[in-house]
Amino acid sequence: MLTRLMDMFFGCRHSRYSFPVTLRGAVRRNPASSLTGTYVVCLDCGREFPYDWQQMRVIDSAAEKRAYVASLAARHAA
Repeated sequence: MLTRLMDMFFGCRHSRYSFPVTLRGAVRRNPASSLTGTYVVCLDCGREFPYDWQQMRVIDSAAEKRAYVASLAARHAA
């Protein structure tokens, strides 16, 4: 939350993203792609964000990450 607040006042708005990149196979995963396997990069500051292909959106907050993990768990439990 502090990072987001700092970005809001002093940093990047993350308004421009790269095309989603999906890592396959035994490629070493970065933290952004460890959640979904796909990530995008902010073209202004270089920060990486997880990307959800099903909903076609960037997952950028901790609350969204928790909700995404919970929905995956519910899908696999059913």
